[in-house]
Amino acid sequence: MKDNYLRLNQLAVDGKTVLLRADLNVPILETQGTSIDMIDQRLRATIPTIDYLLSKGCKIVLCSHLGRPGGVVDPKLSMKPIADRLSILINKPIECLPGCIGPDVRTIVEAMTSGELVMLENLRFHPGEEKNDSEFATELAKLADVFVLEAFGTAHRRHASIVGVPNLLPSAPGILLQSELSMLGKVLETPTRPLAAILGGAKISDKIKILDNLLDKLDLLVIGGGMASNFLKAKGLNIGKSLVEDDGEQLAREIITRSATLKVELSLPIDIIVGNEFKSAPEIVKTVAIDEIEDNFMILDIGPKTISLFSKQLSRSKTILWNGPLGVCEFDMFSKGTKNVAENLAGLDAFSIIGGGSTASAIEELGISDRLGYISTGGGAMLEFLEGKVLPGVSALSQHSN
Repeated sequence: MKDNYLRLNQLAVDGKTVLLRADLNVPILETQGTSIDMIDQRLRATIPTIDYLLSKGCKIVLCSHLGRPGGVVDPKLSMKPIADRLSILINKPIECLPGCIGPDVRTIVEAMTSGELVMLENLRFHPGEEKNDSEFATELAKLADVFVLEAFGTAHRRHASIVGVPNLLPSAPGILLQSELSMLGKVLETPTRPLAAILGGAKISDKIKILDNLLDKLDLLVIGGGMASNFLKAKGLNIGKSLVEDDGEQLAREIITRSATLKVELSLPIDIIVGNEFKSAPEIVKTVAIDEIEDNFMILDIGPKTISLFSKQLSRSKTILWNGPLGVCEFDMFSKGTKNVAENLAGLDAFSIIGGGSTASAIEELGISDRLGYISTGGGAMLEFLEGKVLPGVSALSQHSN
């Protein structure tokens, strides 16, 4: 089913109005006049599809969500800064419209000429988006002749612009979405071995279904981030004030047992950076061995010996899948483990696929994205795909006629 959709080059788009559902939900760090500071990896990743559609003489109606306005208008989450930034990147004007549906929006779209682009206002300003409201989907579909889904990061959501619109218009994945599906599909089906997975982030429960689907394919499993606390506790170690999930210790114990049965090398931290507070600059920060964690401290990052260990083990791999940071990346002091491992990966003769917002952002800040194999734009969608699920947004796309 997941491979039976039309490809973009099979969709008749020449001279047509295209509703391009992108994932332009990027952090806007600061806006001052025409100066916009944002992490724009997702914007840049959309450009090949925009260029393709422009080469076909299309009129492009861009749409996306930004943040979580909860179905109400929030001026701080307007798409205008996104439209302005994307306009600079493609060197073409992009007008941000006053809404996303309605007669005023339709009038502007109908007046467009070949090669023009507009941006609809934040889809989530309308309550119908997240509710997958059929009337909202119908109004969006009235704006275009065909639909292109380029939002891998939200392809797992049953929202109106993701699953509602493609049921009303001829549709296909964009170049980015197709690339994401192909890259991740290769990891699941025909990876170049040895195959390693690095799993981090806060919750083991978020990753347990991935491991159910992936563990028997792996040669090496590296665990970091908040997940590691569950494994260390399962091994009988004191983890101080570090958080563990209610059933995290039991889940970790099962993974330890299964890894041994399947002869998958399981790598856990051997030293960690701890602090006495969960904040950007705790009063006390120190590096300790994993059996030296005191009751009043919590794990915040992996230590230098662990960075060396992980990097040495990963150097034997040919394909590396990474989802989730190895420390508390929102605090710069505790992003070093993630960044150092990423820098070491960039020097390996291996193909890396990296996903998850915090991980991808940390790598982009390092400026080494072009030295790694593939940076996925999806977090939750990547997780669901690796669990073996068919993403709702993909299954809604127009199918081949057999």
